Amino acid sequence: MNVVAKANGGIALVDLDEQGVDRAFRADVLAGLRQMPKAVPARWFYDDIGSALFEDITRLGEYYPTRAETAILGANGAQFAEAVGPGRAVVEFGSGSSVKTPLLLRAIAPAAYVPLDIAGDFLRAAAAELAEKFPDLPVHPVEADFMREVALPAAIDRLPKLGFFPGSTIGNLVPRTAVDLLRTMRQTLGAGSKLLIGMDLVKDRNTLVAAYDDAAGVTAAFNLNLAQRINRELGGTIPIDALRHLACWNDDLARIEMHLEATRDIAFDVSGERFAMAAGETIHTENSHKFTRRSANTLLLAGGWTPERRWLDPAKQFSLILARATEFRTAP
Repeated sequence: MNVVAKANGGIALVDLDEQGVDRAFRADVLAGLRQMPKAVPARWFYDDIGSALFEDITRLGEYYPTRAETAILGANGAQFAEAVGPGRAVVEFGSGSSVKTPLLLRAIAPAAYVPLDIAGDFLRAAAAELAEKFPDLPVHPVEADFMREVALPAAIDRLPKLGFFPGSTIGNLVPRTAVDLLRTMRQTLGAGSKLLIGMDLVKDRNTLVAAYDDAAGVTAAFNLNLAQRINRELGGTIPIDALRHLACWNDDLARIEMHLEATRDIAFDVSGERFAMAAGETIHTENSHKFTRRSANTLLLAGGWTPERRWLDPAKQFSLILARATEFRTAP
């Protein structure tokens, strides 16, 4: 594990190989391309280019989750303050939204802010922007893969923690992995912590598909950037012009799926290994699970969190849930 101090006081916890490539990225891509059907974990969308493209997605008319979640945060500040209490260190699992994160920080009077993200440049830029908006708030960016337990800065050791995981990013994970992440978050944050998490809701198919296949093609560019990142960082030769973005609703599993579909037979190399795809074959790049109240509560409980409060936007498209770290018990 490479631990690197940054000039702005942040730290990086990234396991790089001798070529400067994240070992986990290489391993996940190669493993995913070897399997059938092919798949790559969605977390690898978020290099600096992908993170910037996602910020563009959040401004699209079709992409309702950001507007809905922002509306919840803007309308319920006093309730958040009451439920969370002052003086907590807010640990955000992600670089931080230029809109949503300030709404939360203004509402709850935190003692520190710690964003965790694997996209280092984007993380530090977002942290610097937040530090300008909140000059009296200690900001400690940590470049790390939060899918693993993260050692938080010593400066917040004695502070109670509030995890913040907006955007329904938890829905990008299959249930088994989502439970693993929630348990890892509990380990990172520790006993007595709370978690404020965004969870998108089941709704009509047309609204869902449009949110992940916008008319301007921004989501398509975001999806294709994953293949371009593989080419950039892993010596890939994937023919980008032979791939197209595909989004569809899987009703049985209550999720939107994104794929990169080959429009013709192709062969390519990644890290010196040869792969092939037939026309119509896909690389499954993302799931976005949607939740009901019961399925959201079940997932949180399985991950070691007990739901306490739930907020919805006026259109009831999106939910924010506050949960507390469940105390370990040997019996109900």
